[in-house]
Amino acid sequence: MLWDASVLDPIEGIRFHGMSIPDCQKQLTAAPGGKEIIAESMLWLLLTGKVPTEAETRQLSRELAEKGDLPKHVVDLIDSLPQTLHPMTQLGMGVAALNHDSQFAAAYEKGIKKSEYWTHTLEDCINLIARLPALAARIYRNVYKPGTPLTGINKDLDLVGNYVNMLGYGHNHDLTEYLRLYIAIHGDHEGGNASAHTAHLVGSTLSDPYLSYSAALFALAGPLHGLANQEVLRWQMNMQKEIGTNITHDNIKDFLWKTLKSGQVVPGHVYFDSVLVCLSISFSFYVDTATFCDTRPELLADPVIQLVKKTSEVAPDVLKEHGKTKNPYPNVDAASGCVLYHYGLTEFKYYTVIFGVSRSLGALTQLVWARALGLPLERPKSLSIDAIQKLVEGQ
Repeated sequence: MLWDASVLDPIEGIRFHGMSIPDCQKQLTAAPGGKEIIAESMLWLLLTGKVPTEAETRQLSRELAEKGDLPKHVVDLIDSLPQTLHPMTQLGMGVAALNHDSQFAAAYEKGIKKSEYWTHTLEDCINLIARLPALAARIYRNVYKPGTPLTGINKDLDLVGNYVNMLGYGHNHDLTEYLRLYIAIHGDHEGGNASAHTAHLVGSTLSDPYLSYSAALFALAGPLHGLANQEVLRWQMNMQKEIGTNITHDNIKDFLWKTLKSGQVVPGHVYFDSVLVCLSISFSFYVDTATFCDTRPELLADPVIQLVKKTSEVAPDVLKEHGKTKNPYPNVDAASGCVLYHYGLTEFKYYTVIFGVSRSLGALTQLVWARALGLPLERPKSLSIDAIQKLVEGQ
């Protein structure tokens, strides 16, 4: 498929319109008083291929803040859902319900030229990205902090600054900075991953962006995709419980073999994908998260983060010896969850919702370009088992 905003290289890692993660950190705008990339600057780059000025970034922040409030019917829907319903299910439902106000769907029903599809799609995508923090924060408060008031949107803050405020952690500057980095660099991972591909597929039917992205979120909710970061942290904490404070390479190695011999995978290291180029991104993001930790002594002193770092040193050799892992090196999920946990965001099931806020940056901008370029309905050829067997026998 055509996917223009990001490209993965097995040696260089990911590039966003030709820019590496370090390039982005140097050139893309940070929040006032912060150092990390903000979502708006990455969104501008992904959508246009150009680095925004600081003034352009601040203008986009203001626009997103002004459009960020949820309509009443979505508030009522989310507030009516049981606390026991998985946060990702709630997020997908909320995004789908936002299509009540889809400008693309309304314009298409009235009859518009195909050449105008992208303009209405862009409006929907900007509105959806703007509303995701309020939606995601409301779900968090309802499930984990019921009865606590939700902070309103501050028109002078960036998207993630408002998101963290609404979560109730606005006082935590380091968590805010980490989530700015996390959401910016998780925004686009080429188009072949399950969530981005789902948005592309559903969007190719001319479903509006809300329906397309709600489908993407349900793909992201799978344990082999976005749910992995909570599984990594759960596994690491089980290891910590078993080996205690005696964190040695030998003890970690024993626990790794225990996991593998029980028929389980090692979360955060085993990434099943047959194409090497799609694996390089995992290590790029792991290194970037590790670098964030390296600049903060309090993170390096955290026992769980120490365990993660030492596991990343031991696991590759164990997995190579085991022989069934295509890429034994740590991926992005190996480190991201433990940092969130350290900063007090301890609700595992919520981590994928944060990923869902981030992934919108890439999947939705590519949907705009798919409409602008008039890309066709996606319809891959399918084969029966008999046809596959004949194909194999013919080789």
